[in-house]
Amino acid sequence: MPVLRSAFIALSRNPSLRKFAEHSSFGGKLSSRFVAGLEIEDALRVCSQVNAQGMHVTLDSLGESVTNPDEAHRAADIYHRLLDQIAARKLDSNISVKLTQMGLTLDPALAEQIAMDLTRHAQSTGNFVRIDMEDSSLTQVTLDIVRRIHARAELRGHIGIVIQSYLYRSQADIESLIADGIRVRLCKGAYKEPAEVAFPKKTDVDANYVKLGNLLLQSPVYHGLATHDEKMIAAAKSFATQRGIDRSRFEFQMLFGVRRDLQRSLVAEGYNVRVYIPFGREWYPYFMRRLAERPANVLFIAKNMLRK
Repeated sequence: MPVLRSAFIALSRNPSLRKFAEHSSFGGKLSSRFVAGLEIEDALRVCSQVNAQGMHVTLDSLGESVTNPDEAHRAADIYHRLLDQIAARKLDSNISVKLTQMGLTLDPALAEQIAMDLTRHAQSTGNFVRIDMEDSSLTQVTLDIVRRIHARAELRGHIGIVIQSYLYRSQADIESLIADGIRVRLCKGAYKEPAEVAFPKKTDVDANYVKLGNLLLQSPVYHGLATHDEKMIAAAKSFATQRGIDRSRFEFQMLFGVRRDLQRSLVAEGYNVRVYIPFGREWYPYFMRRLAERPANVLFIAKNMLRK
């Protein structure tokens, strides 16, 4: 499994395969299980369908590092349009943003200003911006930007962040974020990291996930536990029950197209569930990382393609 994971991560960075996949009809069919579509309207339609099933949504316009400020502003414009449409259609959704898509590797000040503007827009419509976490070289700058924006009194509570349990530093980061009252989405992590900064063994990543999840569950702030792992979900349920933590104080988060059965069963049990719905033409890196996280998805997709 580690070999397959490394292979898919390597493939996610292959420009030739990406160009072919994102511009072919076959690639579009391949990605449809995990990506809502190519346009804003596709994402909004799927959001409405998921809301009708009793689940919250996070919308993500796919894309990563941009090459100039104009690209960053165009990417931000999609999110501004999303925020307007979410409000106009009274959808239950927030947005998830990668700072590299907003120009972080070009100019951190540009990315911070764009994130600030999006958070102001979210605040004005009663919404929320989740800043995604990328590879470990960007962890500190991402945390710093989120903290500065959240520190503004008028924006407090309207911006949050993602923390990855495979990083050694994550416990200290979560303790600091809890102290600041910043909402956290906890995930395991989907990038290839060196052993100097991240747990190399899955068992250690899982154990750290449970430990960090317990810290979040005890916090007075509303957090999200992002996982499809039934052992992690069972651990969170058990801890919350033992500590008398009400189900309304946290949510489970899952990816569009992954473990729909589990999503529905959690809703039926009275838990809050949020589905992360990505869309857009730059879907290839995201898709390959989903396969890296769970190579069994390859077989699942192949079976569905054969049926069709």
